[in-house]
Amino acid sequence: MHIQTFRTGGDRNLAYLIADETTRAAVVIDPSYDPGSIARFARDEGFEISRAFNTHDHHDHTNGNEQFASETGVAPLKLGDVDPDTSAVVAHDAAFPLGDLTIRILHTPGHTPDSICLLIGDALFTGDTLFVGKVGGTDLEDGARTEHASLHERLLTLPDETRVFPGHDVGVEPSSTIGHERETNPFLLRPDVDAFIDLKRNWAEYKKEHGIA
Repeated sequence: MHIQTFRTGGDRNLAYLIADETTRAAVVIDPSYDPGSIARFARDEGFEISRAFNTHDHHDHTNGNEQFASETGVAPLKLGDVDPDTSAVVAHDAAFPLGDLTIRILHTPGHTPDSICLLIGDALFTGDTLFVGKVGGTDLEDGARTEHASLHERLLTLPDETRVFPGHDVGVEPSSTIGHERETNPFLLRPDVDAFIDLKRNWAEYKKEHGIA
């Protein structure tokens, strides 16, 4: 499996191309700001983009959709969309082929109601649900509680060696693993949802105290 990371602009947005190196089939995740460079890379490397996804419907993740579709003939899919090739709906636990690999959808609401993560092999693409050492922004009410459930019930149930590739390079490193986040991410170390929300409420102070950018 080949994973290519693209720093596309915006607020340190990251897009990804994931390819099955045997069949050359590829999927693109969040082709925002600079979709042309992703399409050119695929052509130059001989990858055939068969699908694309948006991790959620925020402008900084979707603004390149129209250009990407024009250049590749592939329109990025979001939660609830129907894949034109398989007629499968993008929903929790749905699976889509990627050559000899499989793309598994994890619905992880919280940052937005439609947030999804995508699991391909041992690689998890987390959008704005989980960053390295941080989590996605929410309100301090239902959004935070929903995100806490998504993190603990869907992401932290994955093996420790699962690699984490977030939607922004806003953490201490651009990528991580579930095991590392489980052991070090201050939000995931909170003992319960109320402590999780309290850290969100006091995050600016916490960052200052601990020297976090």
